[in-house]
Amino acid sequence: RDIKGIILAAGKGTRLYPLTKVLSKQLMPVYDKPMIYYPLTTLMNCGIKEILIICNPNHLCDFKNLLGNGKQWGIEIQYKCQPSPDGIAQAFLLGKDFLEDKNVVLILGDNLFYGNNFEKILKAANEEKNGATLFAYPVSDPSRYGIINFDEETNKVLDIVEKPLTPMSNYAVTGLYFYDNKVINYAERLTPSKRNELEITDINKTYLDASNLNVQILGTGIAWLDTGTFDSLQEAGTFIRTLERRQGLKIGSPEEAAWRNKFISDNDLIKLAKEISKSSYGSYLINLIKQKTPKLD
Repeated sequence: RDIKGIILAAGKGTRLYPLTKVLSKQLMPVYDKPMIYYPLTTLMNCGIKEILIICNPNHLCDFKNLLGNGKQWGIEIQYKCQPSPDGIAQAFLLGKDFLEDKNVVLILGDNLFYGNNFEKILKAANEEKNGATLFAYPVSDPSRYGIINFDEETNKVLDIVEKPLTPMSNYAVTGLYFYDNKVINYAERLTPSKRNELEITDINKTYLDASNLNVQILGTGIAWLDTGTFDSLQEAGTFIRTLERRQGLKIGSPEEAAWRNKFISDNDLIKLAKEISKSSYGSYLINLIKQKTPKLD
């Protein structure tokens, strides 16, 4: 479907103070890459080439210095500032002009996905022309998340509850959302919650009420990491390090994603690699061309 991407990388990252006093959370390292490389690569692996990054005004220059306009990866990156953290659903109001009449994939800038067949799952979700597609993932601390209540016999979604005190299930809504263009109208009708935020859960409930919500459960072969605390940030880095050192593959490389998806040519990749040839990251990119390694699911 004709679709654009949004990465929500705003907020103040107060749970990671003092690390985030001068630096955006989404620019923190997760092993060998800035955090935002991971959600960016997820969108690129959906085949998305037009991406809006929503960030805190104080960090706009840092994001632009890191990512530029995306041309080096064969994509187009635009930027928009979120003056104050007024909820995830505000992304659709801020991104209205960018989205125009297109469908959208929204991903949170501190969410990291990796796993067997995950790209096939993404592309299948991308084929849905109407409605919303969410991904559910089992968690050990459900009161921290938006939780999906399923009918035990049919697996039909009954309700979505934001940060429930007594959770009815342990399936959390991950920070990756596929929506048709109606999401803009739904966002415009929202009223702020008790937390004074425009809640993404209210958007999802609107789709649920309209019988237009698809929920896919991510199984044990897929990892979802939310890197919003000191421990989870450290755990994510260790996870990436372990996999990369074991397999000799990179996770969350926009250069590789651009090349594999044919957004850029072999020569483009070589040029990007040569610019950072003294790092192991640059050496890895050069070896991709030499080996022409098959893409793994």
